[in-house]
Amino acid sequence: MAARELRKGKLPRGLDDPALLDDPGTGLAALDRLEAAGSLSAFIELAWPVLEPGRRYRGNWHIDALCRHLEAVSRGEITRLLINVPPGTMKSLTVSVFWPAWEWGPLGRPWLRGVLASYSQRLSIRDNLRCRRLVGSDWYRARWGGGVQLSREQNAKARFETRAGGFRLATSVGGLATGERGDRFVIDDPHNVQQTDSDRVREATLRWFLETVPTRLNDPARSALVVVMQRVHERDVSGLILARAMDYEHLMLPMEFEPDRRCVTRLGPADPRRRAGELLWPEQFPAREVARLKDTLGSYAAAGQLQQRPAPREGGLFRRDWFAIAGALPADCTSVRGWDLAATRAGAGAGADPDWTVGVKLSRSAEGIFYIEDIVRLRGSGLEVERAILTCAQQDGPGCLVALPQDPGQAGKAQAAWLVRRLAGYRVKASPESGDKVTRAAPVAAQAEAGNLRLIRGAWNDAFLEEASLFPNGAHKDQIDALSRAFAELTAARPPQVFT
Repeated sequence: MAARELRKGKLPRGLDDPALLDDPGTGLAALDRLEAAGSLSAFIELAWPVLEPGRRYRGNWHIDALCRHLEAVSRGEITRLLINVPPGTMKSLTVSVFWPAWEWGPLGRPWLRGVLASYSQRLSIRDNLRCRRLVGSDWYRARWGGGVQLSREQNAKARFETRAGGFRLATSVGGLATGERGDRFVIDDPHNVQQTDSDRVREATLRWFLETVPTRLNDPARSALVVVMQRVHERDVSGLILARAMDYEHLMLPMEFEPDRRCVTRLGPADPRRRAGELLWPEQFPAREVARLKDTLGSYAAAGQLQQRPAPREGGLFRRDWFAIAGALPADCTSVRGWDLAATRAGAGAGADPDWTVGVKLSRSAEGIFYIEDIVRLRGSGLEVERAILTCAQQDGPGCLVALPQDPGQAGKAQAAWLVRRLAGYRVKASPESGDKVTRAAPVAAQAEAGNLRLIRGAWNDAFLEEASLFPNGAHKDQIDALSRAFAELTAARPPQVFT
C-alpha cells in the first residue's frame, strides 16, 4: 500500500501505537521518509503545516512542474535553470525554502552548500529563516535529524551550517563576500520592481550576474545555478540569459495561457493547458483576481510580471512620446474608419482574454498631418459587431470611407459581402490583409516618429497608448491593426473601390 494511502487509512498492526507515530523508523514518520525521498512535491505537501500552520495547502500542477525541474537539478541533469513565473505562485517557498531542506534530508545530502541571493538581503534572510525553521522543527528532526544536524557554532539567520559541512548563506545582489562559494547558487528576484527603469541599477545587476556569480560555484561543471523571477524589463537578468542564448533550461509559465508560447523543456511539455487564457492557478488566482491584478499593474507591468513577456516601456515599434494630444480636428480633413474584427467574444472560456473588435477613425489634414479622431472597441456577438459598424458609419457620415478586413476563405468573403450590403449608401472597401502585423504597422509608425500622427483628446487615449507602447509584444494588437488598415487606405495611391 502506498504511503499516502496508508496515511489516509489505518496503519498496519504494530505501527498504530501513538508512541510510535513520530519514531523515525516507524509509524507516520517512516511513511513520510519513504514518500518524501522520491518526490519534492510530496515533501512540500508534508512539510507545509510546519511553515504554514492553519493555512490549507493548495497544490497545483505548476508547483509539480517546478519540482520536476528542481529534481532534475538534484540529479545533475540540469545545471543551469531559469524559471519565470508570476509573483505569488510559491516560487520562493519552493526553490529557496523547501528544495534545500529536501536535498539535505530526504535526499541525504547535508553536506550541500547553498547561496541564496536577492535584490534585498532582507528577502533572502526571510527565506533562509524559513528554511532553518523547517530543518530545526520537531517534525523534520523526527524524520531526518539523524543525518541533518545544525551546527551550534554557526547558526545565524544569514548563515547556518550543518555538522556535515553544508551551509545556507543569504546575501544580496552585489553583496557576496569574497571566497564564498556554493554547490547551489539560487538567484531569487534579482531586480527590485521599483528600480527596473533605472539603467544604472539594472546594468549593475547584470554586471554582477555576468562577472561575479560564475566564479562563486564550487564546481563550475557540476554545481547548479538557478534563477527564479518574474519578468520586469526586456533587459533584466532573464532577458540577458535569453538574448545571449546561454545554456539554461527555461521553465516559463504565464498567468494566462498563450498557445503559441507553450513551454517545452528537455523534460517534455511543462504546461498542460490547452485553451487560450486558461489560468495558471485558478484556486489561488481566480479570473476576478487576475483581472484586478491586471488593472492595478497596468498593461506594461502585467505583460512582464504576469505573462513573462516584457516590452520596452517607452515603446517597441511605437513610443508614447511620439503621440501629441490635440484638442480638436482641423477643418477639411479626409477620413477613413478602419476595422479589425475579433474572432472571439468575451466569455469564451474561464480566464480568457479574447481579442477586441476595433474601429479606428483616422483623418488627414490638408497639411498632411494624421489625426486619430476616435476609437471604438467592443467584445460582442456578430450582431453586436454589425450594429457597432453601422452606428459608427452613421456617426462618421457618408464622406468617411469604411475599410473592412476580408478574411481568406469562403466564410470571410461571405461576411465581408454581407457587411458591404448592410452599409449601402456609404463608401466601403473590403480587402484581405497582406503581410504580417509589424510590416503593416511600419508605415504609420514612421509617421508617428516624425511627429505627423496625433491623437484627438478622448477617453480612449490611455488604452490606445498602452497597446501601442507594447506592440508587437503585447497581448492585444487590435487597435494597431485597425490603425494600419485606416492608414493604408488614406495613403493609397489609387482611389478605393466603392460599394453602394
